[in-house]
Parts: sequence; C-alpha cells; structure tokens
Amino acid sequence: MKFATRAIRTGHQRTVEGEHCEPIFATSSFVFETAAEAAARFSGEQPGNIYSRFTNPTVRAFEQRLAALEGGESCVATASGMAAILATCMGLLQAGDRILAARSLFGSTSMLFDKYLARFGIATDYVPLSDLDAWAAAIRPETKLLFAETPSNPLTEMVAIRPLSEIAHAQGCLLAIDNCFCTPALQRPLEHGADLVIHSATKYLDGQGRCVGGAVIGDAKRVGEDVFGVVRTAGPSLSPFNAWLFLKGLETLQLRMQAHAASALVLARWLDEHPAVARVYYPGLPEHPQHDLIANGTANGAANGVANGAQIGAEAQRQTGAEARPGTSAEAQQQTGGGIIAFEVVSAHSSRAREAAWSVIDATQMLSITANLGDTKTTITHPATTTHGRLSPEARAAAGITEGLIRVAVGLEDVADIQVDLARGLESLLRSA
Repeated sequence: MKFATRAIRTGHQRTVEGEHCEPIFATSSFVFETAAEAAARFSGEQPGNIYSRFTNPTVRAFEQRLAALEGGESCVATASGMAAILATCMGLLQAGDRILAARSLFGSTSMLFDKYLARFGIATDYVPLSDLDAWAAAIRPETKLLFAETPSNPLTEMVAIRPLSEIAHAQGCLLAIDNCFCTPALQRPLEHGADLVIHSATKYLDGQGRCVGGAVIGDAKRVGEDVFGVVRTAGPSLSPFNAWLFLKGLETLQLRMQAHAASALVLARWLDEHPAVARVYYPGLPEHPQHDLIANGTANGAANGVANGAQIGAEAQRQTGAEARPGTSAEAQQQTGGGIIAFEVVSAHSSRAREAAWSVIDATQMLSITANLGDTKTTITHPATTTHGRLSPEARAAAGITEGLIRVAVGLEDVADIQVDLARGLESLLRSA
C-alpha cells in the first residue's frame, strides 16, 4: 500500500462489534480466562494484553501504523517526545557510554543529555550538525550513539543522513534521527541508514495541538525489546486516548504536511524580501546551506511513495521527498522543506535585538504565541527565551540562537493572512529605525 493508504488503514483490527473507526480501549488492565493464561501472558509464552502501561490495543494500533509509515520493524509509543529520547537512551546505553550529538538540538534534549544522563555516567559530546568530518573525528571508543535533529530546531539546519549513518556504523555506533520537523510524509531516515527514529507525536503527527506523546521506531531487537523493556518497567507510556487522537492525525498527515510546506515556502520567500528581516532560515530557499538535500518525490524517482536517498557522489544526496498524490498541484508536491521558518530581524545582533524580536511577536493579532509547533494554527515564539531558554548563553551562541531570532510554525490558515499579521510588527520596526 502507498503512504496515504497505510496512514489510514494500518493497525486497525476490528473487534467483534465490527466498528469502522478504531475504538479507544479505556481500561487499565485485561481479564484472563484462567490463572494459567495469566501466567503465560506475563511470562511472554502467550501473546496478548496484560496491563495498559505496556499492552493496549489502541496504543498498539498507533505503533503499528507509525512503524509502517517510517518503514521500521517496531515502534514503541511514549508519554512525550522527551520520554521517547529518555527511553531510547536508558534502553540502549549504560554508564561509561558516550553520546555524540549535534549542537543544533531542542533545548530540553540538551538539558536531558547534559544535566540528567550525565548523573548516571553517560556523557555527551557535541559537533556542528552538517559537518560530517567533525562527526567522524569526534567519535571515541566509548561513543555508542549518534543523535541528530534534521531539520534542526529552530534553524532548520540539515545533515546528510546516509553518509552520517556510514560514519556511525563504521565505528560500531547507532544513529538516531529526530524526525519531528519532517515526519515520514517528507523524510524517512531508516531508508537512509539510520537505526532509530524519534518523534514528538505532539507536533505534526497529531496536527491540532490536542495532546502530548512520543514514539521510537527501529528494529525488533533494539526497539521492540530494549526500549520496550524500559517503557514496560518504568512506565513513560502513552495513554489510549492520546494514541487514538494520533491515529486520527496520521490519517491526514500527508495532506497537511504538503499544505504546511507549500505555505511555508511562500512565507519564507516573502520574509526573505522584507526590509525588516536580516536573514531567513528555511530549507526550501536556494540560499539555505543544505538546500541540495531537498527534492520532490518525482525527482527522487520514488516508487510507491518511498523517497530514494541513495543518490550520493556526483549528484547531491536528496533525502526529503513528498509522494506525488493524484489531484495535488505540482507546486504543492514540490515543497518539501517542511513547515518551520526561523528569521532574524534587522537588529538581531544589536543591544536591542530581544526588544525588536519581542515587538514583532507582540504585534501579531492572529498568530498564537506559544512554543508548540505542528498545529493547524500558526504559532510564533522567541527561541532564546522559550524553547532554548534553559541553555547557557554560550550554548545558545554555539547553536546559533540569537536574541533577534523568531521561529514561526506555519499553520493551515491562508498564507496571506499570516503575512498580514507578521507585517504589523515588521513594519513598525522599519518606522522606528
């Protein structure tokens, strides 16, 4: 089945009631016919439901569907995206191991690595995301896991996944990719050699800002046994109700991601030409440093909706691609840069940078001032004081997070109305200059 069909049909096992929509199994536990059956379930000799902390049919349907979309053998759902990262590290690492991560990371991920995992003897080293030579040079004998967001939050920096996976595997390391910004509708890291894919399902997988959740996708051993064991024992589990909402979100994921990306490109081009904007960060713009990793499904030679990321060498590797969908315009199909834009106002590096950025944000009347993203509603935030506010000034500077930086997660409103709302603050900057 092609992507859109898998997103709607995978994982639903109808009950005896013959329901058309997936049911929500709102139960803490499950009843056994005999004591012997209970013993067989708990020992693993017999498959079946036991306790909703680690076995629930609604959660399992979401896991199966997301695994099918990412092309993984196994998926484990968690209570949040950060819980997915924690469960991955706890399941696959031990004291004395090291993580090699990109400097361009979500602030909470950096805090998890540096403040909490470090307490248990797991240290983290950092390198520039797109510098493959730096990745190769920084691997130590103790390094077990390479971790990257691509595109990154909030500067949308990217790394070529296939060569990074080859660097990791040559040194006996695993590669985990946070695929939150692209989702499997635009990018499937496992097809490019990654071992693990991380999701904050809270974002685009839900798509309407309704609930919190996460997921880890990979092979049956590492994810299906090792990461699952942490979730079963420690309990950072996804609730059945949230799993049901994510199932509904996946059904429209492809359509939404194409719409988000198409509007984001229009808005990025407009911001790029605005006199109050110093710089725009968006992979769909030709001047983006990793623009050559962007391609549409047709250019990739995609078959059955699977983007081909093996084009390396004379031709740049292209790892993002939207499947051409009948009835979708060619323009919408080509825009695979995702829905996140970051931009710096003119005074980004001056002493008034924060004041200027805040004034643009505060002038909006329609956009939602919130740090969440991936919503049908466009959101706007100031990363230096929100998503990355817990980092030290030095860490923010190393990650390129300036006081004048603004992040916009483009929603599904008419893009002309988004422009009008942003123009209020941008025009006021020009008048006060």
